[in-house]
Amino acid sequence: MRVNEIFYSLQGEGFYSGTPAVFVRFSGCNLKCSFCDTRHDDYADMTEDEIMYEVSKYPACHIVITGGEPALQITASLVGRLHAAGKYVQMETNGTSRLPADCGVDWITCSPKYRPVRLEHIDELKVIFQSSEQDMSVYDRYTAAVYSLQPCDVGDAKVNARILKEAVEYCLAHPKWRLSLQTHKMLDIR
Repeated sequence: MRVNEIFYSLQGEGFYSGTPAVFVRFSGCNLKCSFCDTRHDDYADMTEDEIMYEVSKYPACHIVITGGEPALQITASLVGRLHAAGKYVQMETNGTSRLPADCGVDWITCSPKYRPVRLEHIDELKVIFQSSEQDMSVYDRYTAAVYSLQPCDVGDAKVNARILKEAVEYCLAHPKWRLSLQTHKMLDIR
């Protein structure tokens, strides 16, 4: 598997924000989003044994499989091994690829990027919010336990402040949505 990095930190966004977690970041994606935080050309080929060894170095039971697009590489075998080691497996995906049969991921965070979602189950729908002009009605067709709205970080403090203000206003007007902030960036951690 092409692994960009494995590291230990706090989950910085979404429902599990603040949870200590081991991140397994796969490299490679079928989309090329301008705001992606993964360098797709930087990876190491790793076996499941090597991934399990790296994950075992950290005390957390919460594992975040992310990317890139992890659905392109995730296997039921790896998830099964993580479960056997007592781990809870969360996956962050754009939802454009089906998961392997009997994959067994415990929590699926889907962040659709204006492409058809091919997942049968979503636990958390996490939408990257870019402006009040964004057509949020496209997300009405998705059913999830949690709906998270995350202001897009565009790297410009003034624009980010406007996006955050509009996201707060949207959540207040549409209370099924909860605000998801990138707390890891605020805390200056990975």
